[in-house]
Amino acid sequence: MSDPTPQVLQLYCRVEVSVTDPAALTAHAVAQLRAADIDWSREEDDLASAVAELRGDPARALGSVADISRILDDVPGVEFRGGACRAEITRHDEPGRAADRP
Repeated sequence: MSDPTPQVLQLYCRVEVSVTDPAALTAHAVAQLRAADIDWSREEDDLASAVAELRGDPARALGSVADISRILDDVPGVEFRGGACRAEITRHDEPGRAADRP
């Protein structure tokens, strides 16, 4: 019989992706932003400035659409509780890149 008290664990992940079409990525991010139920009167900026930020920064656009809540979909006995995701531009010569490892 399993213990009825759930254990809270932290899962650390680093994922490297290649953005082959920045325009498609930012268009997707902008569409999701426009479809979101955001009360812009409570935000520091407005929809137009948020859209401009996404269009000007592919890393920000990627971070806004990455859905880490789905990383454990279909894993029995595990419930996603929350987390954070951000994207950064990686230099091609940065040590430790997944592509550089055997």
